[in-house]
Amino acid sequence: MIDCQRLINKCAALSLTLTAEQTALLDRYAKLLVETNRRVNLTAITEPEGIEDKHFIDSLLLAAQPEIAGRVVDVGTGAGFPGIVAKIYKPDIALTLMEPTGKRLDFLRRVVAELSLAGVEFAKERAEEAARKGWREQFDAATARAVAALPALAEYCLPLVKVGGSFLAMKGQSGPAEAEAARAAAKRLGAGEARLRSATLPGGDERWLVVYLKALPTPPAYPRSGGKIAKAPLR
Repeated sequence: MIDCQRLINKCAALSLTLTAEQTALLDRYAKLLVETNRRVNLTAITEPEGIEDKHFIDSLLLAAQPEIAGRVVDVGTGAGFPGIVAKIYKPDIALTLMEPTGKRLDFLRRVVAELSLAGVEFAKERAEEAARKGWREQFDAATARAVAALPALAEYCLPLVKVGGSFLAMKGQSGPAEAEAARAAAKRLGAGEARLRSATLPGGDERWLVVYLKALPTPPAYPRSGGKIAKAPLR
């Protein structure tokens, strides 16, 4: 499916090291993704090199960050990006894949089983509802990719992060502008100033990681309901 040596070489150019075992797991993941995508809408990217660059390397840039450690939740994980890739790259993390859509969750369960990934749990939850249940402030790190604009995304994710933990948002070229727009929201939710880290994918696409350290507990009023978050993001 994917070209494993090509992926290893591209990763090396970004100072990312992959083992043969890891690339074999990623190849199996790609095959399952393309096969299942014929029946379930998981991704518009199905060409091998597109999967390598825009799914795997994009996720690996996140996985390599030092904040991705301990107990990690991937919010709105969809087809498993970046969470499953992060688990392959860092097997020691305890990963929770949070996804409200049943068919996508079924796919994630199949991938985890067929790749024999240990230490993965599944949450069929919306993040704003999960934070009002047993998941509040339980994670060392929360991450999300292409879920919502950052002011809303911060309200979905930061309540899940324990004090001293981190929230990492994956963004394209809008990253710096979104971080500025989310400054007040992040502070209200208990986070400090955003730290911005940039990278360029092999095809030239710009990527930004917006990283927040959670300094204080999130006030009990947050998160609000999903409708309120979407219609009136915190300012």
